[in-house]
Amino acid sequence: MEVELTLPRGRKLIVRLGDLTEQQVDAIVNPANSLMIMGGGVALAIKQRGGAVIEKEARKYAPVPVGRAVVTTGGQLAAKYVIHAPTMPRPAMRTTVDNVRAAVRAALHTATDLQARTVAFPGMGTGVGRVPIDKAVRAMAEEALQHPHSLPQTIVFVARTPEAFNQFVNAVQTVLKEEAANPS
Repeated sequence: MEVELTLPRGRKLIVRLGDLTEQQVDAIVNPANSLMIMGGGVALAIKQRGGAVIEKEARKYAPVPVGRAVVTTGGQLAAKYVIHAPTMPRPAMRTTVDNVRAAVRAALHTATDLQARTVAFPGMGTGVGRVPIDKAVRAMAEEALQHPHSLPQTIVFVARTPEAFNQFVNAVQTVLKEEAANPS
C-alpha cells in the first residue's frame, strides 16, 4: 500500500506501508540517540538487518547533538547509507516534536549533501520517543515541504502497520492542504 504526493521543486513524497529496513532507496534514516547506541526500536531493527558494522561506525561519531546527522554504510541493507539523525540525547528518552523537526531537517540536508535521490524515514520519534504519530508526521511533512533543495527527489515515509499508514497519510494530506490554502 502506498500513496504518492507531489512536493515543490519536482520532488515527490510517498507514504508506504512496509519495513524500513527493506526499502530500495539510497539512504534510510535512523531516529537515533546522540550516543549512537542502537539498542532498541528502529535502530535495533536496522542493526539486526544491516549488521553490527552500522552501529560500530556510528559510535565513532558520538555524541551527535539533536539537529545534526551523520552517515554510515548501509551494511547488508538494500540502502547504501544509513543517516543517523538523533531525536533524543540518550537512549530510550521521551522526545518532542521540535526534536523530530530538527532531526528530519538534519537528515534531509545530509541526504542532499550525499546527493541521495531517494531517502526513507520511519515515524521519527513515534516509538521509543513516544511522540504521537499525527504530530510527528505533520512535522516530518512540513520539513519535507520546506526543504530548499531538489535532492532528495523522492522522500518515503514508511509506516509499519495499516493503522499507522492511515495516520501517516492523513497527517501528510492535512499539511499539503494547509500549504495549498496558505502558500508562503
